[in-house]
This record gives sequence, structure tokens and C-alpha cells, in this order.
Amino acid sequence: MLTIRAHLTAALASALALTLAACGGGGGGGGSSSSSSSSSSSSSSSSSSSGGLPDPSTAPALKTALATRYGVVGYPVGAAIEPSSTTNGDSTLLIKHYSSITAENAMKPDTIWPNAPGTSGATAMPAPAPNFAPADTLLAFADANGMELRGHTLLWHQTAPDWFFAGDQSVPANYRGQVQVRLCDYIDAVMTHFPNVYAWDVVNEVASDTPNDVNPYRTNSRWYQAYSVGGLDGSKYVRDAFECAFKRRAALGRNSSDMKLMINDYSTESPGKRANLIKIIEDVQAAGFPLDGVGHQFHLQLGVDVASITAALTAIEALPGNLVNHVTELDVSIYQDPGTCYSQRTTPPCLADYGASPPANVLSQQATLYRQLFQAFDRDSVTSITTWGVADNHTWLNSFPVARTNRPLLFDTARNPKAAFWAVADPDFVIQ
Repeated sequence: MLTIRAHLTAALASALALTLAACGGGGGGGGSSSSSSSSSSSSSSSSSSSGGLPDPSTAPALKTALATRYGVVGYPVGAAIEPSSTTNGDSTLLIKHYSSITAENAMKPDTIWPNAPGTSGATAMPAPAPNFAPADTLLAFADANGMELRGHTLLWHQTAPDWFFAGDQSVPANYRGQVQVRLCDYIDAVMTHFPNVYAWDVVNEVASDTPNDVNPYRTNSRWYQAYSVGGLDGSKYVRDAFECAFKRRAALGRNSSDMKLMINDYSTESPGKRANLIKIIEDVQAAGFPLDGVGHQFHLQLGVDVASITAALTAIEALPGNLVNHVTELDVSIYQDPGTCYSQRTTPPCLADYGASPPANVLSQQATLYRQLFQAFDRDSVTSITTWGVADNHTWLNSFPVARTNRPLLFDTARNPKAAFWAVADPDFVIQ
């Protein structure tokens, strides 16, 4: 694991509490964001790998099962990974079951270009050189195994190094110009180095957490604040990012058919948060800049109403531009926590740790929910599905919202298929 994000702000806690309360305490959220993962130290298998499950060796390839079900050859079925997954026990699982990978942290700005470059301006990217090595490891693995690579992410306030925002702010227009040049130079450099990704999360988590906010943008973002110096329009950084990405894509000879430019966010299953995101999409479209689709993180927990997931997808389908939907960070927490868990981050109100062997009925509920989710994803607009991790031995949910054992993925800690896997991959599998 490269980093562990200090994940939750007070504003996010409040928004998540409202979201969960609105869903009867079981709605999506669970810290829904593109957080860095936290590894579990446990090496034991969850109880889902024994007792009534088929022999793991008989498991069909997930990518093949879903491509067949959805009627799309080579349908991108992905997992977010660290470079270590290309050489440890995850690699066999990835090669068999996945046709796409996403960089969990290796393509974020603080990994690729962490060090202060000194002076900047309308010049080429200054020294020191970028650190593409971790992401190149993922690219090489994808190329060697016939997999696609999904780009995550060009801009995220949580991983924006200080050098982006350095400079004299006494003349606001000049300062903004410097920040804008750095942003576009960065986008140019990264997209040029990775010209064959099939999608980029151009901006990540830019929508306000306040439901139906008058200002739909995340105003505590350093990007918003830098662009706001001197009373200027802080939201323009989002449009600049898409404009720069579009120009670089065209220069690379790519287009919307083979490289999607996406906006990625969490809690899109919450109507109030989704309304903010849609306003931002409309701003980008009104300015004439390209935006090809929406990435829905879908960090969920037991009890979520699948109808809210469908509503998130159909809301994007209703917008102009034939936007696609990507499921970008899917996981399902086995804890059905109340909204206060995410504001207080203590136990209680967060549910107590199940330990290394969660109750069988909990894993059955998870399997049922996963089956319903993948049924909901069976629609023309959903053109990529990615889980946030490969197996339960490595998940950020072991440390968020509190430290406890979680089992949110399709494969257990021994990397064997869980009931959740069989529920998704085999329509005839009977969930006990």
C-alpha cells in the first residue's frame, strides 16, 4: 500500500449521515470516495470460502461470465490494484478474472509528481522528473496479459502536491494563469505517457457534499480555492481540466470512442449529491467542453436500496450527450452502519467488529446484494465495472470508518471465490 488517506472531513461526515438516514440507515456511502486502500494483516480465509460453496477450481472467469451476460465482447471488468498485485498472489486472480485494471494510487498526482518544481509559468513541466515507474508496472502487466488500463485520476484535491498552488497571489489573474498552466502541463505530460488508456477520470470528487447545494462545487478543494483568489470563479478549474484533456486526447490521435473523459464521484446514489454533480456536468457541457461520462464509485454497505443505484444510472442517461456510466470503485461493506458512524467514527455507533469469521447470514446478504447490483448494471449505458480491490486481504474498509475486519469484495482473504462471486458469476447458484 502506497498511502492511506485521511479520509473524512466534517462536511462529508454530515452529508453521509444525511444520506444514510434518508435510506433508513442502510444507504450507500460507507466513506464513498476514491480513497487509498488499507491492507488487512489477516491471512485467513473468510467463512464464505467453506461450507456449501463450489470448488474454487471450478469458478468461471468473471470477465467471461459478464461479457456473455451483457453481450459485449471484451467487456471491461476491472479491479483497482497496487503494483504489488502484479507479482503477489493477486496476479493469478487478475489474469483469470479481470480484463481491466485501475491504479489504486500509482497514477495519482502525489505519486507521479510529488516534489516541488520550483518556479513555474508558461513553460514546460519543470524538474524534478515525474515518477511514472509504479504506474508503468501496471501498464506492463496489463499489456502482457491482454488487459486494458483505466486512468485514475488526473485531478483530485486530496492528492494535489503543494507546487501546483505556489506563487504570488497579489495579481489574481496572473496567479490563476500560473496554476492553470501547471494543471494543463501536468495533464499533457501524464496523458502523453499513457496514450492507450480506455478512460480517464479527469476530475475526481469535485461535487459538494451538501445535498442540492446552491454552489454545487466542493469549495474546500485546493483547486477551487486557488482559482477563487481575488474573487474569480473558483469552479473554472473543472472546465479547464476537461478542455486540456480534450486537446491532449486529440493530439494523441484518440477520441471519445477509444478514450473516455470522465467525471468521477461518490454517493451518486444519493439524490442530493447527484443533483450537485449534474449541475457541474451541465456547466461543462454548456461551456462546450467534452465530457463523455460519469464514474460512480458505489462504495456501498448492506441494506442499500438497489433502486437508488438504478436511479443514479438513469439520471445520467437522461442528460444530453449520450453519456456513459462507469462503475469505478465498487465494494460492499458487510456492516450496516447508521449515519452517525461516519460522523463519530467510533464503536458504537459503528457496529462491532465481526472478527475473522463474519456470520454466514451476513455473507449471504452480501451475495444477494451483489447479484442485484450486477443485474442493475446490465444496461447499455454501463460500459465498465471496477471493484476497489481484488480480494478481502487488501481493502481500505479495514480502517474506515473505524478499524475492524471487513470483507467487501468478491474473493476472500485466501483469494477464493465467495458466495458473492458465485451469485454474480453463476445465475443458477443458490444463495444459502
